[in-house]
Amino acid sequence: MNAGAFQPAALDGCGGKSGGRNAGGHIAETRLSVCPSDPPFLLLAWKFYYITLLRDPVSRYLSEWRHVQRGATWKTSLHMCDGRTPTPDELPSCYEGTDWSGCTLQQFMDCPYNLANNRQVRMLADLSLVGCYNMSFVPEKKRAQILLESAKKNLRDMAFFGLTEFQRKTQYLFERTFRLRFIRPFMQYNSTRAAGVDVDNDTILRIEELNELDMQLYDYAKDLFQQRYQYKRQLDRREQRLMLRSQGGASPHRGRLDTPREEGLEEGSRLPTEDYMNHIINKW
Repeated sequence: MNAGAFQPAALDGCGGKSGGRNAGGHIAETRLSVCPSDPPFLLLAWKFYYITLLRDPVSRYLSEWRHVQRGATWKTSLHMCDGRTPTPDELPSCYEGTDWSGCTLQQFMDCPYNLANNRQVRMLADLSLVGCYNMSFVPEKKRAQILLESAKKNLRDMAFFGLTEFQRKTQYLFERTFRLRFIRPFMQYNSTRAAGVDVDNDTILRIEELNELDMQLYDYAKDLFQQRYQYKRQLDRREQRLMLRSQGGASPHRGRLDTPREEGLEEGSRLPTEDYMNHIINKW
C-alpha cells in the first residue's frame, strides 16, 4: 500500500478517525474491504495490500484498558457495516459521560458490551456474515465460530501480518515479502503499559475467557507466522547456495544472511505482567 501518498482528507471518508488519527491505524476489515470502492480511491491507480499486526490477547486487552483509563474513546468510530451504523440497542455504551477515564480493570471486564473483548477477531472478520452488530441474527455459538473462521481466512489472505511480541521476525518477514529494507532493526520493547499492570493469575484467566476467540486466533496466527517464516528462511538458504555456486565455491561467510535467531514455539504456563511478557519473548 502506498502509505506515503495517503492524504487525510481522502481517507476521512474511509472509517473516520480512530484515536485522533484519520482513518487511523485501526480500521476494521468490514469497513476496509469497501474502502477501495469509495470515490477518492476510484481515481487512484493503486494496488492495495492488506497487512496487520496481531498482539498477545492478554497484553493487548490490558493495554487497551490502560488507554481507556486515561480517557481515550472511540466515539468517532462509525462501526459501519452493510451500509449503516449500529443502533444504540445493538451497541450500548459501557459508560455515561464524555469518557470512561479512571475505570478499574474490574469495571472494564464487567461490561458485556465492551468492544475490547475479542477485538482482534472482530476487526479481522467480515461482520456482515453474522448480521453486523445484531446479536440476534444468529445464535451466539454459531456467531462466534463464523467470526473466528472469517478472521482466520482474512488473515491467511493478507499479503503480510506480523506479531508484536516478535519484532525481529516480523521485520524479517516484512522485508522478504515486499523486498524492502529498513535502515534500523526493529526493537523489542518489553516495558509496555500492559507489562506495568500488576494482575494475578485469576485475572489473567478471566481476561482469557473474555477473549477466547482472540486466544484461538492468536494460536492460529503464531502457527501460520512460523510457517511463513520458515518458508522464507528456506528460500533465503536456497538463494544463498545458488549464489555460492555461481561464485565458484566462495567462502560461506560471504553473503551471510542476517536472520533472527531461530527458536522453537513451546507451550508453557502463563505468568503475570512483565514476567509473562518476557516468557513469551524468550520462547522465540
